Amino acid sequence: MSEAELKRTPLYDEHVAAGGKMVPFGGFEMPVQYTSIIQEHTAVRTRAGLFDVSHMGEILIQGPRALDFVQKISCNDHAKMTVGRAQYTGLMYPEGTLVDDMLVHKMTDDAYFLVVNAANTDKDFAYIQEVAAGEDGVEVINQSAEYAQLALQGPLALEVLQPLTGTDLAGIRYYHFTWGEVLGHKAIIARTGYTGEDGFELYVAPEHAAEIWRAILKSGAPKGVIPAGLGARDTLRLEAGMCLYGNDIDRTTTPLEAGLGWIVKLDKGDFIGRDVLERQAQEGVERKLVGFEMIDRGIARHGFPVFLHPDDGEPAGVVTSGTHSPTLRKPIGMAYVPSEAAEPGREMWVSIRGQVRKAAIVALPFYSRKRKKKA
Repeated sequence: MSEAELKRTPLYDEHVAAGGKMVPFGGFEMPVQYTSIIQEHTAVRTRAGLFDVSHMGEILIQGPRALDFVQKISCNDHAKMTVGRAQYTGLMYPEGTLVDDMLVHKMTDDAYFLVVNAANTDKDFAYIQEVAAGEDGVEVINQSAEYAQLALQGPLALEVLQPLTGTDLAGIRYYHFTWGEVLGHKAIIARTGYTGEDGFELYVAPEHAAEIWRAILKSGAPKGVIPAGLGARDTLRLEAGMCLYGNDIDRTTTPLEAGLGWIVKLDKGDFIGRDVLERQAQEGVERKLVGFEMIDRGIARHGFPVFLHPDDGEPAGVVTSGTHSPTLRKPIGMAYVPSEAAEPGREMWVSIRGQVRKAAIVALPFYSRKRKKKA
């Protein structure tokens, strides 16, 4: 995609003014960093960081058969969701592989709000429309242009955002949302995120995004809150063991291979790809996504070959994501390996620029935040 064809979010001017280094991502010009990835990553882990995620797609499924339809296209079970609840799930192909991963929000008994990945929005919408063709009682609407999305993530997120809204943020439970206002503007306020930290995702009208962005940074400035770019978003989600579509999961991978069995509900009834996933659940999968830490020097990157023994001629798998972890201060990554080798503690080797380097498989996630104990 040429630079002229790239889209810009409503916050583009804010990013440029803040010194953001703009790069192509998902069809948009997005900030990869403002200061440094490590500084922005550390801010989210210890204070809070503000992300522009307006490039994400929003698709509304509505009508008297909306639930039945969402159940059909998703591998998770949404039947027991209450209004105001959000769930993570996979949008499924008949082959049992992933069209995308997404969040499903229950707006009413007859309306479900899907949030999908930016690069996949058009593909997802076309696919969902195709499945819905001929279905009675279901309407599919691409609402992506109607929303800007901001994500305030980190342990101080509630403290920073609360002065800007009359909505009781503490009353929103994790993976729930509510309708409220920010600076007097209507907003969907969700307690979700992609960093492993507590935080809030705000869906607002595009024309109000810049005002809210500036107000959040002003509110958070005395506490060290800063804008954060795609670079920190990637290192944060990898530490938290969260998959990135296009790297760790794609149309060739099933949720069971990717360690996402917890979102596959085979007992809910039929859904697209169910027969394949049921067979995999019974017979096992040939490969699994694992986390690993480097023992030898070097950082494993996406696409690097993985070997079970240092002198093997053929790779046994491939690295899907890899970076140097700012929190753990060591190189980490995720890779697909044969199922029989997918055990924590098992040694493996990664070819890094022609040099075979030792690593060890570890349990995911690499990092988990300390949750406050309930009184």
